[in-house]
Amino acid sequence: MSADVTRHIAIDLGASSGRVALGTLQDSRLSVDVVHRFPNGALARADGLYWNVTELWREVLHGLRLAARQGPVDSVGVDSWAVDYALLDEQGQLLDGVRHYRDPRTDGVMEDLLRTVPRETLYEHTGIQFLPFNTVYQLVAQQRRSPDLLARTRALLLVPDLLHYWLSGRRVAERTNASTTQLYDPRQGDWSAPVLQACGLPAQLLPPIVAPGSDLGEVCPELAHDTGLRGTRVIAPATHDTASAVAAVPASGPDWAYVSSGTWSLVGVETPAPVISPRALQHNLTNEAGIHGTTRLLKNVMGLWIVQECRRAWGELDFAALYADAAQVPAHGPLIDPDDLRFLPPGTDMPLRVQTFCAQTGQSVPQTPAQITRCILESLACKTAEVLEELEAVTGRAIRTVHVVGGGSQIALLNRLIADAAQRTVVAGPVEATLMGNLLVQAEARGRIPVGKLRETVRASVTLETFVPGPTPTQRARFARVRAATPAP
Repeated sequence: MSADVTRHIAIDLGASSGRVALGTLQDSRLSVDVVHRFPNGALARADGLYWNVTELWREVLHGLRLAARQGPVDSVGVDSWAVDYALLDEQGQLLDGVRHYRDPRTDGVMEDLLRTVPRETLYEHTGIQFLPFNTVYQLVAQQRRSPDLLARTRALLLVPDLLHYWLSGRRVAERTNASTTQLYDPRQGDWSAPVLQACGLPAQLLPPIVAPGSDLGEVCPELAHDTGLRGTRVIAPATHDTASAVAAVPASGPDWAYVSSGTWSLVGVETPAPVISPRALQHNLTNEAGIHGTTRLLKNVMGLWIVQECRRAWGELDFAALYADAAQVPAHGPLIDPDDLRFLPPGTDMPLRVQTFCAQTGQSVPQTPAQITRCILESLACKTAEVLEELEAVTGRAIRTVHVVGGGSQIALLNRLIADAAQRTVVAGPVEATLMGNLLVQAEARGRIPVGKLRETVRASVTLETFVPGPTPTQRARFARVRAATPAP
């Protein structure tokens, strides 16, 4: 490998698929080659929903072998979704499967816990959005249902930390993912002892926290022999996939926001410090760690999950054709609140849930896949615009440009709808922001690019598309009325 060419591997585990990608850095430009894709999703068992983490590991190893065939690899790192965890025993073996965040075991746990731990107290210590599947509520549910299991646990690792442990033998918690658990104090930069104590959770299970870009050592000898990754370093990137995506937002200047658009839609801004205030709590904004000591002030919006589940019910229609058909549906149709909890669980009745919501709020009921898809996308655009206004109100900072990254950045209809609803310019791309952020944090940690030049490298490596807002929309006001009229699910 030439001295000015380096290769890095990103392992990206998403809610519906996983990828192993080889990134080549040359002349301050990054090219990304996905060498292996594999499916992922909920595994239903008699006692609930799980992730098939051992199968994911088998697929990852296959991808690593394929990547290693292309030449020496400088480093490897893992990112994934947040909040879910594995429990390990004294020998470092899995005590149980990795539970899926959509598992119903947490139903009612958040509300119950908030009766004893005030909402204001929990937010003051963690700055995290209240979502029923946060790690803290999963652990409280686990403690109540199987205290013997936690008693036998010697370490808790979030999903990317588990894979880093299998790759390197190091047990750590990378900061960006740790910050999503509602067990982390963003001001102190460590686990929150008061929250753990108030929730009755054992602090000794949580590993030491490390920053994104931390070197965890070489790939274990037996794995190096198996995969061909001899001498490859294991670098913890920004292990929360959204944090990696935000690291690759091709922005400059102070007046931008991002939408990491995929199964979830993460709408936020980057701030130099946590923003923990009564107004941030009022809007249920979350403070998650970013790279270089920044904070990602954002809100989770349900995202394309609703379309994905509808498509599953319709028999796996082609996405491109579905969005093209939706673009032909007349504008200003019915709307839903994407964050209504009825849309959280999986199920092939998702189209019916959308129709029921529209009927219950006195709107016309979409009938065809194109009409339902248009309804969902217009609703996501309105919700995005609403969150952008909340972020402006909380930070006092004007937002003029919205960078849409991730898979959703390919949907021209959605980008146009966001531009119109938010009345802000939308810049779409890169599609592979998560992979690029993962790879570039590794490269920076290895000294292959200068510190602070990640976004400059992204801008030099991709082609972006710009969407200028059209006339002031009428949907926003109707969206607010629909939300106000929403009955309990």
